Amino acid sequence: MTTWEYATVPLIVHATKQILDQWGSDGWELVQVVTGPDGNGLVAYLKRPKQ
Repeated sequence: MTTWEYATVPLIVHATKQILDQWGSDGWELVQVVTGPDGNGLVAYLKRPKQ
């Protein structure tokens, strides 16, 4: 059975692609992007298999 680890990452609007590309190159898969707790920014939820 696969076990997962998760990360939450604040996204900067003008650098979203670069941030997600960097996490993706480290093996993280984007699960969801939601509005941050302050209602202004965005937060990405990512997962990858535990090693």
